[in-house]
Amino acid sequence: MAGKQDALPCVARMANFVGEKTPEVRYASPMSSSEKQRVVVVSIFASLGLTITKFAAGLATGSLGILSEAIHSLIDFGATLITWFAVRWSDNPPDDEHHYGHAKAESVAALVETGLLFLTTAWIVVEAAKRLLGNTQHIEVAWWAFAIIGGSIIVDFGRARALRRVGRETSSEALEADALHFSSDMWSSAVVLLGLFAVWLGFPMADPIAAIVVSIFVALAGWRLGKRTLATLLDTAPAGATAELRSLIENSSGVLHLSSLRLRPAGPTLFTSAVVEVPRTMPVDDIVKLKDTLTEKIIEKFPSADVTVTVNPVTLDDETVFQRVMLIASRRNLAIHHLTVQEIKGRLAVSFDLEVDGLMPLVEAHEHATQLEDAIRSELGSGVEVESHIEPQPERLLSGDEAPAKTSKAIISLLTALARKQQRLSDLHNIRIRENDQGVFVHYHCRFAPSETIDDVHTVVDQIENGLQEKFPAIRRVIAHAEPIGRVRHGV
Repeated sequence: MAGKQDALPCVARMANFVGEKTPEVRYASPMSSSEKQRVVVVSIFASLGLTITKFAAGLATGSLGILSEAIHSLIDFGATLITWFAVRWSDNPPDDEHHYGHAKAESVAALVETGLLFLTTAWIVVEAAKRLLGNTQHIEVAWWAFAIIGGSIIVDFGRARALRRVGRETSSEALEADALHFSSDMWSSAVVLLGLFAVWLGFPMADPIAAIVVSIFVALAGWRLGKRTLATLLDTAPAGATAELRSLIENSSGVLHLSSLRLRPAGPTLFTSAVVEVPRTMPVDDIVKLKDTLTEKIIEKFPSADVTVTVNPVTLDDETVFQRVMLIASRRNLAIHHLTVQEIKGRLAVSFDLEVDGLMPLVEAHEHATQLEDAIRSELGSGVEVESHIEPQPERLLSGDEAPAKTSKAIISLLTALARKQQRLSDLHNIRIRENDQGVFVHYHCRFAPSETIDDVHTVVDQIENGLQEKFPAIRRVIAHAEPIGRVRHGV
């Protein structure tokens, strides 16, 4: 009979005489739907054969135990047909109306089969009670009755094993449940055999008693299948999975808070949706990387998971004004530099240079600046003083060449002389003089003591730049790369 697993996509259970073992987590491996359908078709013919032979034996012997087994097999036959249709439907891919696929068709089939199991139990109990209360019926015990029940045990063992194997490999709820039920069928058939043997020894009441024992097996199977089916239909999360994934996500670098975590099993797939909060100052590339990392970690724990990670940037209490202004500009894809934040008599004053295309009309550039200023006031408060300086954005790609030898020699000579005057600077090296349409560009490396502050280093290189540009007005930029003494820069 078809039913539901304990919410985990690939939990396999083995029924025993009194209950179930602890679930063992298994994950589905790829297998064609034809294999699932093949094993169900074999089970259909097995159920049909058992139903016919058991009914014949029950009617011929008058044994309620055998008749109860026959009705049990008849329900098995109908349930396996339902399973076959459910498996065929559940294997269909997601479509415009079923975004999560059709896997729950198997759970619906299991719900129907659960009802049939309880109806079977009620009929068997009523008939057994009638016989125990005096409505006796002669039972003809024959060797072939034993052979039929014994043969049914062998058949149930074979198909339960096959269904369990395919159910595990395909993570099919219907096949797993069928395997569970046919395993319990073997025990109920064994009870019927014992009842027949007791009748043969001269204890006719053993037959209805055996039938009641069979009904207990049927009721237990129905209870287990119904419990699993409802868990699936109610989207019950896999046992322990929520806590495991919550710990995994919350302990991931960059995650401030896990706002929401939802798990929804459907057949072999565990649909996982997580909403996390991150600092809004986190770069976009880092946010994308975090989403990919979380997805990989979840799939590593649950290979059958279909993962959706949503990232919500949030404001932190310890954000500086500098960070907030840079973030506002970045979100508008505007480049700013020389950002200065002052506090004047308790009032914030923010100023910066805004880079725009040098060919942009002033009216358009001013509009960009105004919108940025308004956004900063909206973020920091209307009382904040905001001023911007608009300047042309440097060319992204300049075509140039090495400067003429005479020019290079003169600039290098002056650069060396200026560097010698700076006692903090040492080891002037890797000097390059380039020339393009914008003017002359001077590049050089130098070293400072590791303890020097950036302010002091910047002051020194600014003095050198000013001295170079004073003598050579054609110099557009001087790029000085400062390194700590003792640090060797490779690849230059």
